[in-house]
Amino acid sequence: MLFLELPFEERVRRIHERGFLVEIWDWSAKDLPALEATGAEFSSMTGYLRGDLTSAEGRAVLLSTARESLAAAEILDAPRLNLHGTGLGEGGIPVAPHPVVSGADWLHAAETLRQIAELGAAAGRTFVLENLNTAVDHPGTPFARAADTLALVRAVDHPALRLNLDLYHAQIGEGNLIALVTEALPWIGEIQVADVPGRCEPGTGEIRYEAVARALRELGYAGVVGMEAWASSDSDAALDAFAAAFAGIAA
Repeated sequence: MLFLELPFEERVRRIHERGFLVEIWDWSAKDLPALEATGAEFSSMTGYLRGDLTSAEGRAVLLSTARESLAAAEILDAPRLNLHGTGLGEGGIPVAPHPVVSGADWLHAAETLRQIAELGAAAGRTFVLENLNTAVDHPGTPFARAADTLALVRAVDHPALRLNLDLYHAQIGEGNLIALVTEALPWIGEIQVADVPGRCEPGTGEIRYEAVARALRELGYAGVVGMEAWASSDSDAALDAFAAAFAGIAA
């Protein structure tokens, strides 16, 4: 989402040269050996290509493409693989929208995630389930709220399944971010950030990320914070703003 004027591998090199970890989305359209050759350290990548958590057919496809993703993660040595409630298509719109979730859907989703966690554990990797928002970016996505993803991760209760707690999405969908990170802390595998509105770097919108960072330090959080955000103008300036907002977080 940064240095968009550059070829993809050059974007990776620029972020790496700035001393940051790199995260990528769809790995299937990337030259993985070339990315590995950049010397960058990859924090996370997409953990599936297609499928969903609820239907029998979708579960089978999700598990199959999760296995493919684990093989790709070996090339980049990416420790975390990201999941959503369902496959996303062009513009982040669900391939198969599922806005109304039944009790049976919850049970099927938990069982699918148990199987995903076992795949991750066998490979020495962690799958992370990301919350999204349905009001702006991802209408029709099931299990989109942070409360939903937290409930599923808690129910599965497996060390190879954790939350990718996206605070941009949570601000749009739920708010109350400091209480949210406090409750979710034992289950967090990663935190992602962008400001609201606009999904740009911290300091461009309504979220006081300095206060969120202070709360994370006081809670003892020492994991990864990733900026999944567009640059409001200059990409280097966006990285500077991100680093300043989260100064003191260990990773």
